Amino acid sequence: MNTITRIAVHLVILLTFAITQGQETKVDSTQKASNSLKIETLKNLKSKIETEEREFLKAEIEAINQRLDDGKITAAEAEDLKKEAAKKRALNIENRLAIIDNKIALLERNNTDYSNNDNDGSYVISIGGNNEYGDEFIFIGNKNKRKPKKYDRRTTTDIVFAFGFNNALIEGESIDDSPYKIGGSGFVELGYAWKTRIFDNTNFWRLKYGFSFQWNKLDIKDNNYLVNTDGDITLEEFPLDLKKAKFRTTNLVFPVHLEFGPSKKIEKENYFRYSTYKKLKVGLGGYAGLNIGSMQKLKYKEDDKRVKDKQRGGYEVSEFVYGVSGYVALGGVALYVKYDLNPLFKDQVIDQNNISVGVRFDMD
Repeated sequence: MNTITRIAVHLVILLTFAITQGQETKVDSTQKASNSLKIETLKNLKSKIETEEREFLKAEIEAINQRLDDGKITAAEAEDLKKEAAKKRALNIENRLAIIDNKIALLERNNTDYSNNDNDGSYVISIGGNNEYGDEFIFIGNKNKRKPKKYDRRTTTDIVFAFGFNNALIEGESIDDSPYKIGGSGFVELGYAWKTRIFDNTNFWRLKYGFSFQWNKLDIKDNNYLVNTDGDITLEEFPLDLKKAKFRTTNLVFPVHLEFGPSKKIEKENYFRYSTYKKLKVGLGGYAGLNIGSMQKLKYKEDDKRVKDKQRGGYEVSEFVYGVSGYVALGGVALYVKYDLNPLFKDQVIDQNNISVGVRFDMD
């Protein structure tokens, strides 16, 4: 190897070493910044621990007091349970702070990412706790800390979904003479409901209330369609061959039902709940709200061209909507009926009132 070659090899080695050292320095710098951020997060968490444990203790004492009021434990037993709960929470604070201090010391002493080695890259620190209260985890970062269960939860929420057959009861006519098809006419309802137990010591009577969007559709028979003639809404024959003629209203309503039926009481040491799972439920009530839209949809052919005509508004639909409704359910599935007391079209010689029968699902 000549002199020039040896010099070139030495330069390559020196350059490679310099690049490697620079990369290592960059990695170390990035890791230090990452560790510093984690240390700051852990320090901030320490200030929240005592508040969190006090919340848990408060919930436990509330549950103990409720058991005392219900006559399930004596005053002496209640006092002992409170002392045990306070002692447990004090130890939890001590242990949780020690865990965090050790984690901080580990990060301050090393440049490597120990969180991956400990299988806690998301920085979830687990400690022993009361599973019924769900307080056995501390969550850091984007995680939400778990909160203790309430001893008694009187109000629950449901998503309400219903669908089925829809039609109109016309004054002086039977449902068999309806100008709207039974099979093609339908309704859909989607809403949100709250259910509140009315009495303290029984769940037999409940009040269910909320809001819903209702879509009521009528499939018009015999090549007819709806026509507005100076405010008079009538069905007339369409001049061409109709493939489809449908009329739909969209309502925003606020239902209220008195629900009743048996339930099962589930009692735990620190809370209790009532369950209506697989229990018979009956709901009777009504609704009131506003019409927020109406549309007639026509499909036909003209000059061998397919035409879809959507006519929105202009049908003298009642703006204020109100009616009665009820359901009979087993668990979360119910037979559902609703009937509009307001006429579908206002100021008409003959009233038409919307009626719906279908299936309703109340999903917790």
